[in-house]
Amino acid sequence: MTEPLPTIVLIGHGMVGQRYLEALAERGVTATHRITVLCEEPRPAYDRVHLTSYFSGSTPEDLSMVPAGFMDEHGIALHLDDPAEHIDRAARTVTSRSGQVFPYDVLVLATGSYPFVPPVPGKDAPGCFVYRTIEDLLAIEEYAKDKSTGAVVGGGLLGLEAAGALQGLGLATRIVEFAPRLMPVQVDEGGGAALLRTIESMGLTVHTGVGTQEVVTGEDGRVSGMRLSDGSTVDTDLVVFSAGVRPRDQLARDAGLDVGERGGIAVDARCRTSDPHVYAIGECALAVDGRVYGLVAPGYEMAETAADDLLGHEKEFTGADLSTKLKLLGVDVASFGDAHGNAPDSLDVVWSDSRSGVYKKLVVSPDGVLLGGVLVGDADSYGLLRPLTGSVPPVAPEQLVLPAGVGAPVALGPSALPDDAVICSCHNVTKKAITACATLPEVKKCTKAGTGCGSCIKVIGQLLPAAADKGLCGCFPYTRAELYEIVRTRRLTSYEQILDGHGRPEARGGDGCEVCKPTVGSIIASLAATLGASGYVLDGEQAALQDTNDHFLANMQRNGSYSVVPRIPGGEITPDKLIVIGEVARDFGLYTKITGGQRIDLFGASVDQLPRIWARLVDAGFESGHAYGKALRTVKSCVGQTWCRYGVQDSVRMAIDLELRYRGLRAPHKLKSAVSGCARECAEAQSKDFGVIATASGWNLYVGGNGGATPRHADLLAQDLSDAELVRLIDRFLMFYIRTADRLERTSTWLERLEGGLDHLRDVVVHDSLGLCAELESLMADHVANYRDEWAETLQDPERLRRFVSFVNAPGAPDPTVKFVPERDQVKPDLAVLTIGGAVR
Repeated sequence: MTEPLPTIVLIGHGMVGQRYLEALAERGVTATHRITVLCEEPRPAYDRVHLTSYFSGSTPEDLSMVPAGFMDEHGIALHLDDPAEHIDRAARTVTSRSGQVFPYDVLVLATGSYPFVPPVPGKDAPGCFVYRTIEDLLAIEEYAKDKSTGAVVGGGLLGLEAAGALQGLGLATRIVEFAPRLMPVQVDEGGGAALLRTIESMGLTVHTGVGTQEVVTGEDGRVSGMRLSDGSTVDTDLVVFSAGVRPRDQLARDAGLDVGERGGIAVDARCRTSDPHVYAIGECALAVDGRVYGLVAPGYEMAETAADDLLGHEKEFTGADLSTKLKLLGVDVASFGDAHGNAPDSLDVVWSDSRSGVYKKLVVSPDGVLLGGVLVGDADSYGLLRPLTGSVPPVAPEQLVLPAGVGAPVALGPSALPDDAVICSCHNVTKKAITACATLPEVKKCTKAGTGCGSCIKVIGQLLPAAADKGLCGCFPYTRAELYEIVRTRRLTSYEQILDGHGRPEARGGDGCEVCKPTVGSIIASLAATLGASGYVLDGEQAALQDTNDHFLANMQRNGSYSVVPRIPGGEITPDKLIVIGEVARDFGLYTKITGGQRIDLFGASVDQLPRIWARLVDAGFESGHAYGKALRTVKSCVGQTWCRYGVQDSVRMAIDLELRYRGLRAPHKLKSAVSGCARECAEAQSKDFGVIATASGWNLYVGGNGGATPRHADLLAQDLSDAELVRLIDRFLMFYIRTADRLERTSTWLERLEGGLDHLRDVVVHDSLGLCAELESLMADHVANYRDEWAETLQDPERLRRFVSFVNAPGAPDPTVKFVPERDQVKPDLAVLTIGGAVR
């Protein structure tokens, strides 16, 4: 008679629970044991770290942590929506909510944590929610459909994500944090201040240093406001509690297992509880160092420790690194090591730029050992700094926090790290293990590095050997810069010519791919005047090469409607033109928004409305703002010396001249510019691809700036230029960038990648070291002389107008899925909500 297999029962199937199952499978335990999983939620484990991505389009299936077929392959019995309710340690059984009784030889508790809701009056009123599960998100989304305001109690990691979600649902959102700063656990006072400025600039209202005293309800019993500890009252239709979590240890308490004084199931270094047959892992466990770890990486390490202990392996969990890197509301935030400088005699090295919202602090010991740090607004160096913690960095600490373009350059990368440096803290993977692999997919498969929070991906890429094939894609063996030279020198004007003559042998005669088609289309468009080709991007073969937005000369929005963005050179506009924009927006029911680029964007147009809208705008003297293209967007300006008592040059005139000169210039990526009339820099020129700042003697030219997701101060290329000298240098700079940059590479990235950097660029475009300047100027002169407004040309040609229909077989019929609802006297997209199991949530 065959002996029955020993049974492992896992209570809880979150991220840590799933990692435990994978650890068992990797160690062959699934072949020697029966495994049963009791899951409280109606779905298998999903990525709770990226939970908020649901509101940006991810589905529950996208968030799933369980590979297809995993449970069947390993014979694991998963019981969804059937949580454990009782443990009988004497009988070694677990009873679930459905009444089923499951015997076990080994029991593993991975019950996680529950949201803490402050015991304030009104906390259970309709309109109060927590932010923990997909079901919580579905409930919030449904309730918020006809609401206009929301509040989040808690300004920590999850609280900021919840605030971003509410804002994404169209609610005017406020955050209430009891501590004196946001994210008090992760960042210090300086980092909290930088974070606060950035978040407030996004339109959120933040209250720090106050608590919630009461949730106020209306006559219908639903949430209508909140009373705060400072005596003030705020209006809100919805409240999300995100004030921390507590370990879910009640099941263990009821079973008589030891728990901590402040919660958490007490475990030893092998994650065993006071009962040797029972383990606890993840957020429900109180580790031997007295901590309950709420991060996923320690939970994974505990899962592996418990799995190893089954096999008698000598592995212990005695504590973990609390370093973390996140993007909250679009802001990079990271902390590592002794972030608050608690070590005796520790010293701070700080870089703070309040204007760009960047704050960096390194904590070092008197003898130079890196102890920890805080990064807000720019956390690119996190992947390098965290592994260096505990050692003396090979360069001075201040060089590790100064941004590009400030101070001495730092020639330091991941190659400087020792082999035992941990690169992926989620899965405890060292540099040595990563460099044993050749590609990122191989790294993920063999080590799991890069499959957790994702913050290590950039460093992993820098550690892997450079690919021998530098080709743009599977169709071309050449880089974008090489393709540009082929097109320019051989005067090729069709994609078919280029692919069949210069593509890889296996790609010739084919249709190309979604990487090379828009890239080649952009190259042809940028050289059209020089090549004698049509500069209209939707003519003939060119139309099939364009990105989605270029197909209709408009940006597609999230509900399938389009935006209309007329050019307003330098931000200067007459009252008559303002009235036209207002009348067009009113007559077509469009949402209007003044942008940071000093333009007025009109949102909500259907495809068939675009020609009618543009006909009125063109008649009034407007032209395309090219918001849809990889081209010049805007040249911002301050009012300059004409109006401002500090101005030293006419910044508005210069901005208009530059915008009209470079309008329609197709490039590897979008281009932004600004002109400031004095050193006070009100136009923020140093955050642009090319920026101009007036001096008493002329103009200073800055290049390579970026104010987006990865901010970078522009570098000073030349100073005290005359008008003619300034324009000539910008011509050269832009054409050299267009000639040599990679696909979708901003000038900031290109300049940092360019061999020799700023010095080489200055040699080429200022001192003409390569003898290219006359050619670069000629290319720009061709563009300027042959510029035509795309929308004006479209409206003059009935054939070109034929493409602007929602349905080719039903011209004039609007798309019935594009709908809107009112909000703040305008409209917003009426987005379909998620449907699960036939029920709308």
